[in-house]
Amino acid sequence: TCQQILQDCFLLIHHLCINGKKVSLVMLGPAPHNGNPASFLLVGIPGLQSSHLWLAISLSAMYIIALLGNTLIVTAIWMNSTPHEPMHCLLCVLAAVDIVMASLVVPKMVSIFCSGDSSISFNACFTQMFFVHLATAVETGLLLTMAFDRYVAICKPLHYKRILTPQVMLGMSLTITIRAVTFMTPLSWMVSHLPFCGSNVVLHSYCEHIALARLACADPMPSSLYSLIGSSIMVGSDVVFIAASYILNLRAVFGLSSKTAQLKALSTCGSHVGVMALYYLPGMASVYAAWLGQDVVPLHTQVLLADLYMITPATLNPIIYGMRTKQLQERIWSYLMHFLFDHSNLGS
Repeated sequence: TCQQILQDCFLLIHHLCINGKKVSLVMLGPAPHNGNPASFLLVGIPGLQSSHLWLAISLSAMYIIALLGNTLIVTAIWMNSTPHEPMHCLLCVLAAVDIVMASLVVPKMVSIFCSGDSSISFNACFTQMFFVHLATAVETGLLLTMAFDRYVAICKPLHYKRILTPQVMLGMSLTITIRAVTFMTPLSWMVSHLPFCGSNVVLHSYCEHIALARLACADPMPSSLYSLIGSSIMVGSDVVFIAASYILNLRAVFGLSSKTAQLKALSTCGSHVGVMALYYLPGMASVYAAWLGQDVVPLHTQVLLADLYMITPATLNPIIYGMRTKQLQERIWSYLMHFLFDHSNLGS
C-alpha cells in the first residue's frame, strides 16, 4: 500500500538523520587540512543586497505556500482509507521531497536576507550541500517514475495494477534513492576534501558545491567536471526516457476514438509536463550558468536561478496537481471540511 511505501521511505530518512554524525564522518571525513575555516559566510545574492528584504518576503510567502500545499497533499493521500493508486503514492513522496528540499535552504536564506545571520559551520555547510543535491537527484528520479506510471496507465491500462504493484513501487523508490546517494557521495567527498586556506565568504545564498569549490586553494576542476558530467548524464537520460514515454502516450491518446477520453488523457499529461518543465528548465539553466562563470552569466543571475530552482517547483507542484487532479481536489476538500468541522464542533 501507499502507507507501507511511505513508511519505508520515512524509516530510511529517519535512519539517515539518526546516524547523521556517522553519515558526516563517512561523507566528509575529518577535516583533511588544518587551514580549513571553522565556518563559512553566505552572502545571499551578490549585487542585490538592497533587495534582500523584498526577496525575504517573497521567499517566505513561497515557502509557506509550499509547506501548506505539500502538507495538504501528503495528509489527504495518507489519511484516505481507500486503496491508493500508484500515482497518488508518487505524488505523496514528491510532496515530501519538495518539503525537505525547500526546508533545507529557505529558512537560512530568509535569515540571511532579514537579519544578516550568514554564518554556517564547516560540517553543517557540507551536510547541507549533500542533502540539497541528494533531494534534487531523488526528485528527477521521481519525475521519471511518474512518466513511466502515465505510460503504463495510457498505453497498457488493462495491465496497470499488475505491473505497478506496491513491491514494484517500493523497488523503484529504493533504486531512485540509491542512484542519488551513489552520485552525490563522491561529489561531496571531493569538494569537502579540498583545501580551504583562503577566504571563507561563499558568494551564494546556500552551500552550493560550485560556489564552495571556487574558494578552494587547489584546482576545483575535477569536482566541477564530475558534477557537470554526472548531472548531465543523470538528467539527460531521465529527460530522454520521459520524452520517449510521452511520445508513446500521445500516439496512444490520439488513437482513442472518444474525444472526451482524449481530452482527459491530454489534461493529465499536460499537468505532468508542466511540473517537469518547472523542474528541469531552471535546474539545468542553473547548472550550466554556474559552469560558464560570471564572465558569461552575471553572478547574481546564477544565484537567483539556483534559489528559484530550489523553491519554485515546491511551491507550484501542489497548485498544479491540486488544480488538475480531480480526485486529489476532492480528497483535499474532504480533509479540510473534516478538519474544520471537527474543530468547530469541539469548540462549541
